[in-house]
Amino acid sequence: MDLERIWRPALAEFLGTFALVFIGAGAVVAGGGTLEIALAFGLTLMAMSYALGHISGTHINPAVTLAMLLADKIEAAVAGTYILAQLFGAVVAGVVLKLVSPDQIAAATHLGTTRLADHLSAPQGVLIEAVLTFLLVLTIFGVAVDERGSTPLAGLAIGLVLTLDILMGGPLTGASMNPARSLGPALASGFWDDHLVYWIGPLLGAAAASLLYQAAFLGGVRWAIPGLSAPRRRAGPAKPARRRGR
Repeated sequence: MDLERIWRPALAEFLGTFALVFIGAGAVVAGGGTLEIALAFGLTLMAMSYALGHISGTHINPAVTLAMLLADKIEAAVAGTYILAQLFGAVVAGVVLKLVSPDQIAAATHLGTTRLADHLSAPQGVLIEAVLTFLLVLTIFGVAVDERGSTPLAGLAIGLVLTLDILMGGPLTGASMNPARSLGPALASGFWDDHLVYWIGPLLGAAAASLLYQAAFLGGVRWAIPGLSAPRRRAGPAKPARRRGR
């Protein structure tokens, strides 16, 4: 396998995830409200999409990489390097955030670690995270994966849906939608409450969105696993039949 073809995109994923977690979780540490935090995450994702999208696709989220793997848009080995780079970028961001944050504020905010609202159960948290991630990945497929909908404004649309998801889910679960985003601050702060929610929910939601979009709008599911691909019809509306001349 061509190492150069792997390390450059992996570095882009590391940098993009670092930026997302450092700025987004940093907004939490800085005392931002839900709107400010949502904008911090959404605008960072949009900026990274335009800055690094041509290098790696700017997944910066293991759940998004899983969705692409299930759609046969990335090889399994490359997906593995993406996920490792994303997790490493998030952990480094969490550590740097801890180094630059006053101890009292870091302890009070857990460095922006996602957590469930007091009245929510873990299953409810999983469902919320799954739905929010489903909407995020659905948007990514619609504006960036599906050639019929691909647009130069894809980064704007993806950043906007992340912002809207956080406005809705932030007060409930923290609206992670991203296992790496939750892992970095959790590891740096040592706060692990309900951490599995932020793996199970996003991965389930991303997988569901990937498979549904393929089945409903792309004419069939394409797995990245040999032998499991279903036949795919050409996507798009059928052309009307020609009338025969008399």
